[in-house]
Amino acid sequence: MSQEINAASAPPDATEFDAVIVGAGFAGMYMLHRLRGLGLTARVFEVGDGVGGTWYWNRYPGARCDVESLEYQYGFSDEIQRDWTWTERYAAQPEILRYQNYVADRLDLRRDMRFSTRVTSAAYDERAGLWTIGTDRGDRVQARFCIMATGCLSAARVPDFEGLDEFEGAWYHTGDWPKEGVDFTGKRVAVIGTGSSGVQSIPLIAEQAAHLTVFQRTANFTLPAGNRPLPKEEIEKSKATLLQDRQHARTTPGGIICFEYNETLAAEMTPEDRKRELESRWNKGGFAFLGAFGDLMATHEANDQAADFARAKMRAVIENPDVVDLLLPNDHPIGVKRLCLDTHYLETFNAPHVELVDVRKTPIEKITAKGIRCGGKEYEADCIVFATGFDAMTGALTNIDIAGRNGAKLSEKWAAGPRTYLGLGSAGFPNLFFITGPGSPSVLSNMIVSIEQHVEWIADCIGRLTEGNIRSIEPKKEAEDLWVDHVNEVAAATLYPQANSWYMGANIPGKPRIFMPYAGGVGVYGEKLAEVAAADYEGFELGA
Repeated sequence: MSQEINAASAPPDATEFDAVIVGAGFAGMYMLHRLRGLGLTARVFEVGDGVGGTWYWNRYPGARCDVESLEYQYGFSDEIQRDWTWTERYAAQPEILRYQNYVADRLDLRRDMRFSTRVTSAAYDERAGLWTIGTDRGDRVQARFCIMATGCLSAARVPDFEGLDEFEGAWYHTGDWPKEGVDFTGKRVAVIGTGSSGVQSIPLIAEQAAHLTVFQRTANFTLPAGNRPLPKEEIEKSKATLLQDRQHARTTPGGIICFEYNETLAAEMTPEDRKRELESRWNKGGFAFLGAFGDLMATHEANDQAADFARAKMRAVIENPDVVDLLLPNDHPIGVKRLCLDTHYLETFNAPHVELVDVRKTPIEKITAKGIRCGGKEYEADCIVFATGFDAMTGALTNIDIAGRNGAKLSEKWAAGPRTYLGLGSAGFPNLFFITGPGSPSVLSNMIVSIEQHVEWIADCIGRLTEGNIRSIEPKKEAEDLWVDHVNEVAAATLYPQANSWYMGANIPGKPRIFMPYAGGVGVYGEKLAEVAAADYEGFELGA
């Protein structure tokens, strides 16, 4: 293991670094490790009091990864993966956080991290060629490179409901859950939102609550996760091939090798073959369902067949006739909103103490002292859980006061939608890197694969600049414009833009409706990254 740890580190009170990294989740941890390997000094700032990122904050009941554990782990170190053993097919939040702390210990990462510290500003000094980073604790440090490892789903959104400050009970957001947990035993609980965190938490909250009221705006497609303990044989097989599997994953559309993409178009299959394919994937559980036909995410004809199949399966487990039609999604193609993997979510609504309220039909009017008023009726609650998601992909970046050349603000540049080159950087902001930024596969992929892809590209780039004594790197505006056009063009060839999803920013009032991730796939995107680097960073301006 000693070969993997580099001693490069700045003193605790240093104010100048080669790089500052914002965020200590999977991305920030690996970025620090790679920069140390280059012999560079780096400081990581993290608002939480420990490593983990997404998995530090999302501690809500039932929080679980929707990518299989054996693929949702680092693939850069054989020693690290061989000394860690996952217990379940889909790891729960506590296990993922233990894994991240295990890696932090193995690589001795914490000595270059500052916790409980929020980065509030980053300003570029053109004459000095340095970024000045400010924090809420009064830090002012300088670095040649500023690397945003802030995560795509880290800016929790609490809707601006009238009266929330008057509510006499306790309220929580699934993306900022108390460390000590919450006991809902015997309480009247209201959950607002039925996306991934709602789907995961509602069954467990219902087990404790005396009464549970779920406020749903949009019914989502939910598929059985098929979670199970991992047998020893499956674990050992994964340990033997993980590093090779990771390289294979980088050639796939989603960065997941267990997905099993079927390239055959729906129309090329017989009705019996289509049903057999869908049935097999449904029974297997997980996202593999979306790979049943080669054109499932591209044409309504193919998608409708998968959606009809899914709705029939969902209907079969809902016994309560009062809610069955409300729980079945009919306003968007399957897969264009984040698909939810569940464990007994729909069955929860069969219980007599669980109530479903359609807030599309009767919107929430206000939060009252005793609960929630909706459609002229007050639903009393002791606790409110906001499962209302995040200002995805851009919120964590635009919440920081980032100023580039001539004081230009990133938030103003992105006011009409994010503009990046390859999701890695933005014109006018030299030496500023985004890990899994908008315009990259990010949330449409296995995030660990995309994180490693970005971190390694950024590290190689910084190594090239350092060795060549090159002052700066910055996307050219024309390259950025072409990439944004390409991202939009690829998205338009799919069904993704046809839903009001957080992929489109639709959950944030006033946010531009633009499909933010790159839908071309991890493999195609990786080829583009390699081409750009091989052409000495084509599309970027290298400063003397």
